Amino acid sequence: MALPWALAVLSLLPVLDAQSPACPNFSVPITNASLDQISGKWFYIASAYRFPEYKKVSSVIHAAYFYFTPNHVEDRIHLRKYMSMPTQCMYYSTNLRVNRENATLTRHENGIDHFGHLLLPKDPKTFMLAFFPEDKQNMGLTFFADKPEVTPEQMEQFYDYLTCMGMDKSEVLYGDEKKNLCLPLEKQHEEERRKEKEKSESGSALD
Repeated sequence: MALPWALAVLSLLPVLDAQSPACPNFSVPITNASLDQISGKWFYIASAYRFPEYKKVSSVIHAAYFYFTPNHVEDRIHLRKYMSMPTQCMYYSTNLRVNRENATLTRHENGIDHFGHLLLPKDPKTFMLAFFPEDKQNMGLTFFADKPEVTPEQMEQFYDYLTCMGMDKSEVLYGDEKKNLCLPLEKQHEEERRKEKEKSESGSALD
């Protein structure tokens, strides 16, 4: 009787594999192509954090978007980020260090390095950052897309990665573009950059 039971179990393995969530690979090195893929404007879609500091910050972010400008030579990414809090827009710019071999992006703040593992799903219009993936008490996952709204398939990829890491949908917080308070500030920044560019070009013409 054992043999028929074993055969029945084996016959189910392909089905079980097909239903299992695809686990993220944290060891894929970052290449120039990877950096080009994440260049440009991205919107915060959702996140789940267990690390207390990250969880606290994400709980008050109603909407967020940012710009990545990679530098292949220096292995850095210039970040300009706009975050909508309950009553105000917060903006900051900084440089992230690219660690190609271990596939992480590092932000240095107040003497502390914060590491995020870059995850590139099959859909090039999305990407994720994982934090403390081996630490069940502090792990986290953040989901970004090139538009403020995503498809069910894109959202499912995030949920699959989340489940595979050992987290639950109930831990997820979501961004809401309708609560974006940063458009006036971004418009002001664009105008300042335009004037600075015109001034620079005017000075070059006089040389």
